[in-house]
Amino acid sequence: MSTSAAGERPTATDVRVTRDLLVVALRDGRVVSVPLTWYPRLAGGTARERARWQLIGPGVGIHWPALDEDVSVQALLDGQGSTESVRSLRQWQRSRRRLANQALQPTSRAQRSGRSKGSPRAARG
Repeated sequence: MSTSAAGERPTATDVRVTRDLLVVALRDGRVVSVPLTWYPRLAGGTARERARWQLIGPGVGIHWPALDEDVSVQALLDGQGSTESVRSLRQWQRSRRRLANQALQPTSRAQRSGRSKGSPRAARG
């Protein structure tokens, strides 16, 4: 009879994020899926941001750099979603909207070239 080593922590080997689910493959062969709504930052991220993940340590957790989100494998197995406060989540959402709005703002030709309107031009000679 085969048993797992006592005290061995479950670790992730692969991660997939669909439109509705976070799906994590574990080293022991299990696949865990939870609703994406458990993790509002993941749910609010773009498909590209959700696709860019990295394992924490030997796979005890997953990190999404663009979303500043970390999920522990043990929390997934315990059925625990995000523990982020509503206040913190709203602040993060506001900062994302500000960044998105800034990215959409047109820039002047002078700003693109690194000059401001009042900067002197080099003398031609």
